[in-house]
Amino acid sequence: MAEADLDVVIRSIAKKQIKVLTDAAKKRHGRLMGMAAKAKDKDAKARHKQIAKATLLSAAAAARRLQITAENAADSYARSIKKAIEEAPATKPAKKAAATKKG
Repeated sequence: MAEADLDVVIRSIAKKQIKVLTDAAKKRHGRLMGMAAKAKDKDAKARHKQIAKATLLSAAAAARRLQITAENAADSYARSIKKAIEEAPATKPAKKAAATKKG
């Protein structure tokens, strides 16, 4: 893991979090639909079904936001590493020139 690119690690962590989020939303949806099936009156049944539907929609929106945020963070990290690599050789010759002037 020490040699792994951190942008890949960021993406994999986000993927795991999204999976956990969607699994939890599906469990809650199932529980609410079960409550709707057991409801005695029509209003309670409709209310439970609406809450179950809203739960899935909210979880999907949160998962999309999480995915976008992770992609942005991973891309930003990758860009910053590329920029650091490009700038690193430019600074080394300046140090060598300074060392030769002293000697």
